[in-house]
Formats: sequence, C-alpha cells, structure tokens
Amino acid sequence: MAATVSTRSLTARKRSQKVSETPHARKRLTRLSRSRPRTTRVARTGRTRRHRYHERFTASSFVDDKFENDVTTGEDPIVRQAALEALGNMNGTVLAIEPTSGRVLAMVNQKLALSSGAQPCSTIKLSVALAALSEDLITKNTEIALGRRSRMNLTTALAHSNNAYFEALGRRLGFEKVSFYAHQYGLGELAGYNIPGEQLGTYPQEEISSKLGGVGKMCSFGEGISMTPLQLGAMVSAIANGGTLYYLQHPTAPDEVANFEPRVKRHLDIAPLIPEISDGMAAAVSYGTARSLRVNFNEEEILGKTGTCSRAGTRYGWFASYAKTDVGRIVVVVFLQGGRPTFGPKAAEISGHIYRSLYDHSFFEAHPTQPADTAADVKPVSSTQQ
Repeated sequence: MAATVSTRSLTARKRSQKVSETPHARKRLTRLSRSRPRTTRVARTGRTRRHRYHERFTASSFVDDKFENDVTTGEDPIVRQAALEALGNMNGTVLAIEPTSGRVLAMVNQKLALSSGAQPCSTIKLSVALAALSEDLITKNTEIALGRRSRMNLTTALAHSNNAYFEALGRRLGFEKVSFYAHQYGLGELAGYNIPGEQLGTYPQEEISSKLGGVGKMCSFGEGISMTPLQLGAMVSAIANGGTLYYLQHPTAPDEVANFEPRVKRHLDIAPLIPEISDGMAAAVSYGTARSLRVNFNEEEILGKTGTCSRAGTRYGWFASYAKTDVGRIVVVVFLQGGRPTFGPKAAEISGHIYRSLYDHSFFEAHPTQPADTAADVKPVSSTQQ
C-alpha cells in the first residue's frame, strides 16, 4: 500500500480580527453612545466607583508687584533681601520672626501678610497635635488605627501630613477642646501689637456642619478656619522658644529698633510637649512633605510643617518653620496663593532659598538672638490689647 502525505501546513490559519456589524447593530451602538453622559468620567475599582475631575483654578500664582509700598525702615536688610530674592514673582508673602522676642525681621508683601488670612490647610495640624499631647491623648509613639491594616504614630503623621490621623485625633478631642487650645495658641485673635492694617483671622464658634466634615476636617484641612501668616508665625515662634507666645512687633523706624522691648501675650504650658512634636516637624523636612527645602539648604536643622489646599478657584501653599542653630533661631513663614504651581512643598523650597542666603551671609553668627526672656527685659502688656 502506498502512503499519502499531505503537504498542507500544520499551522492553523489565522482568523481575521476584523468584526463587521450589521447596519442595525451600528445604529443601536450609535444610539447608546449618544445616550451616555459626557460630563462625568467614572473609574471602577473593585466594588467602589470613583468620580474623576480636574480642579480649575482662576487665581494666578505669579504677580508683577515689587511690594514697593512695604514699610521696611525697621527691618533687617539681610533678611528682607533674602526673602525678596527667594519669593521672586510668586504670589505670596514671607514673614521672618525672631522667636525669642517677637520682633518681625522682615515682612515681604505686607498687604497680603496683614490681610484676614486664608484656610490654614495642614498647618492646623500643629495646633491639633499640641492639643492632643496636652490632653495626654497620645505621645509621639502612640499608634492610631487608620484602618484594619494601617496604624500610624504622630511623628510619621506630621512628616507625611496624614489627614486620616488628624481627623481621628479631632474626633477624639471634640470641638470644645480643639477650639480651646487653638485660641490658647493665638488663633482667632490679633497676633501683632499695634501693627497698622493687621486684620483678624476667623475661628468658628461652633463645629462646622457634618456635611463639610465636622471637627475632623477642621483638624486635618483647617476647614471653616481663616488663619493669618502672623498668627501662624506667633504659634511656631512659641514652639521654637519653649512656650512663650509673644505679641509680634514690626519696628518701622531706627529708634523703634534701638528701643525694642519684647511683649509677652501669655506663657503656654507646652515645654514638655515640644520634644514630642519636634521629631515630626524635623521628619517633614528630612523625608516628608517639606523635603524640597533640603535641595537648597541642609547645613543646619530645620523643623517645619507644610499645608496645601484650595477654595473657590484659589490654591494655597503654606510652610512654617524655624532654624535650630547653635547660636540662635529664626522663624520663617511662607504663604502662597494662586493656581496649580502653588502648593506647600513650593513654599518649603522658597524657605530653603531663604535659609541658604542667610547662612551664606553669616546671619546666624552676626545676629545671635536674645537669651530667654526675663522680667527685666519683657514689657508688660495692657489687658485691653487683643
């Protein structure tokens, strides 16, 4: 018998991947596509549905104003020049303070610095952290459960500005305690002593609506609160100097500088708590949300806190910090407003430029800060001053 061998290839013939619909099917697909909403895009993740949107900003992050109307006669020229160069044409303000006296060394864009302020964003977490520590609710190592598999302590939460952590702290504290400590640290009252044009920030008299997030959102984003750069600067100065809340004073003449006398608003019982909060503020600069500062400056230890949020088409970027040097300390507050280029890490970057300039000009050696205040060199303040 003869065998028959097929010469046909053993490889299966590839099927055409082109699919042709009938005219009826094409009409139906067209109707379905036209009936779908086009304004909202929805992404599915597991069982959840997440609506995606892009926030639109109407404010500009840049200005042409050279701040020629600022009153600068009593300011430190080295500090002011460093602040001016670092801020550039960004829409914002820079405030530099001597924390052991409350003297304002420089205030760039004074119109904005003295305004009624803005939402503090995540910088409010400093006040909340001190409140929780004061109430013995936590230590820096206390871990709070943020989910079934997530836990976090204060140092990490400050470093990465974790919102869920501070929302949990706010709910545990409750509005009354959160509000009490915030006012103790200077929120809701004038921070300056007879500074012309200073406006008052606002702190709500009752908890904001649960629809807006309640006390949790007040403690994570500063929802419902308006804080001024001066208020934040005064609070961070109290952290930097060990617990004295000074009235900020802005000398406007040489004789005011020569005869400057610190004025104490009140003493805060936070000295034992400062080491608990300092690690988180240092970690924010070392590896957290403010690490952009280290691009420009890492010779001295800087402790700080960033803040980023937006409202009504304007984005805010905050960074409050202090330099912890061997010969003295200086507090720097940068507040920015605008669009997408504006955010907390950008404010931290600007602060890095300021510290770099001060360091290169031997500012810390040339201008050591005053020693801790004593009864002899602190002016008593009338109770009528707010």
